[in-house]
Amino acid sequence: MAVVEQVVREPVDVPALRAWLVAHAVPGVDEVDTGADGSSTHRRALPDGTRLEVHLPADGPPVLRTTGGASGTQVGRRWLGLDHDPAPGVAVLADDPVLGPLVRSRPLVRVPGAPDPFEAVVNVVLGQHVSLAAGRVFAGRLAAAHPVTAEALAGLAPDALRVAVGVTGARAVTLVALARAVLDGLDLAPQPDPDARAATRAALLALPGVGPWTADLAAMRCLRDPDVFLPGDLVLRKALGGVTAREAAGLAEAWAPHRSLAVVHLWTHHALDPR
Repeated sequence: MAVVEQVVREPVDVPALRAWLVAHAVPGVDEVDTGADGSSTHRRALPDGTRLEVHLPADGPPVLRTTGGASGTQVGRRWLGLDHDPAPGVAVLADDPVLGPLVRSRPLVRVPGAPDPFEAVVNVVLGQHVSLAAGRVFAGRLAAAHPVTAEALAGLAPDALRVAVGVTGARAVTLVALARAVLDGLDLAPQPDPDARAATRAALLALPGVGPWTADLAAMRCLRDPDVFLPGDLVLRKALGGVTAREAAGLAEAWAPHRSLAVVHLWTHHALDPR
């Protein structure tokens, strides 16, 4: 397939994007090459054969290379968060007494998306109650054992998944239930309609083993809901100074309707700019 190359003209915080892509790279699925000059190149293939590659230079704009024509380019741009303009959120959040310093120091941070929504939600499930690094290990084992598609996982016995991936039996049940729900019509693709996003979130919460953290992270990364907050997320609470989940939710009320951007700023702060 022909490769489409696009220099990213939109403003992007490249170090923050690089940190996100590296932190979410799945062994055996994502390829990450790091140059001696501080640049990096990130590659992955989708189940339909589309290939995505982004080169993040040490100095200069990112370069996105995709196959699959216009749809492949659209997926690649969503992967990098180019489908959401952060400027309206920055205008609201920059004066906030808690979040303002982070936003002013990194005004070009974006909310990355998911190139393959089903795989992304699977990986969110695998990351429940474990570190991000451990979740990547589980995701790599799953990708090595089975195609990470709804068709492939829906036909598996949960116990086979448990053995192949090393997750709990309950987590394996969740994965199979998620795959079957997608085959039955659960749509995890970006949804601009808030009512549709709410219905999808409710459907996710109805699955065994899916709680608010999983459903909300799926809404942010896959459905592309711009106003998601994860009060129970440990990293967010650490970035906010070790507050409780209730206190985090209270602080986040002032950040609506841009709470997804606030989440990524707090994660970025924890990863790159810890005090």
